[in-house]
Amino acid sequence: MNLDWTVVVPLKAAASGKSRLGASAELVRAIGLDTVAAAAAVARVVVVTADPRTAADAAAISGVTVVTEEEPRGLNAAIILGMPPADGPRAALLGDLPSLRPDDLRSALDAAASVDRAVVADAEGTGSTLVTARAGAAWASAFGAGSLARHLALGCVRLDVSEQSTLRRDVDTMAQLAEAAALGLGPRSVRFSTGSSLSQGGHRREA
Repeated sequence: MNLDWTVVVPLKAAASGKSRLGASAELVRAIGLDTVAAAAAVARVVVVTADPRTAADAAAISGVTVVTEEEPRGLNAAIILGMPPADGPRAALLGDLPSLRPDDLRSALDAAASVDRAVVADAEGTGSTLVTARAGAAWASAFGAGSLARHLALGCVRLDVSEQSTLRRDVDTMAQLAEAAALGLGPRSVRFSTGSSLSQGGHRREA
């Protein structure tokens, strides 16, 4: 684990967090918790959520601190709420990466350590899954549809992350969930996908 880094993961309420995905609240929550668990194998993690059950489940994961959001105000506001001071490197990671492998996140953070601010593009190349700032650098994030261009405009350096990296496969649709399943879903997500075509990728191996 790299204790220099703090990674903030905003998690929406499971019942409404993935309207385009059309999945159950249980699967949405599982996706978020698998993302958090993978990140917690690499760095300190701060989860920001207004969902009491998600908060309780996240707090049970070793290395995770939970910040309760009284009223949801969007991803970027949640990230600011959980963001630590600038005396150490910090990052924001989207909570919809059910296949995330710790080694993929670790490699990106190692690469980000050499620049003031960095961004990792999603698999489609238009959105963002990870934004970073090293110690002393000002924080800014602009997550949302088409966010990669906004993060580049804010001064982030695009990290050269492989197209096959699990860090790039965020999930907003059933087609994207199937692609994540092919990479290997985390233990919580695969449990709720068992018996469907989405589980064919099996259980990822933790690094």
